[in-house]
Amino acid sequence: MELHNIQPAVGSNKKSKRIGRGTGSGYGGTSTRGHKGAKSRSGYKHKIGFEGGQMPLQRRVPKFGFNNINRVEYKAINLDALEALAAAGAKEVTIETLREAGLVSKKALVKILGNGTLSRAIKVEANAFSKTAEAAITAAGGTVVKK
Repeated sequence: MELHNIQPAVGSNKKSKRIGRGTGSGYGGTSTRGHKGAKSRSGYKHKIGFEGGQMPLQRRVPKFGFNNINRVEYKAINLDALEALAAAGAKEVTIETLREAGLVSKKALVKILGNGTLSRAIKVEANAFSKTAEAAITAAGGTVVKK
């Protein structure tokens, strides 16, 4: 093997389209850009969302309402769920025990609501409480801890 007969390995070089090299190449004439229109011109740049003069999708779709970026979303847990956990033997209900029970996702904030009844005295730890839930827990002899 000498320098004059060195070749790359088979399949290592991909043949690229040689655009704009005359009609005999198969890629001459319009050079794969098609006929007329902005995309066939040199220096063409499109704006994001531009649909060729048609009304863009983001302007066609109606927009309603208001999204408050400061809104705090809570996962609502009722007293019935706390009663079920207390019946299973829990003396203390924390956010971690609610996660283990599958009632709350990992990053969710928890708010205890007053729907249902509570007959056992338990210590409840959550991010927020409704007034009725707080009153029901303390009436049953339990304690409320806001985290």
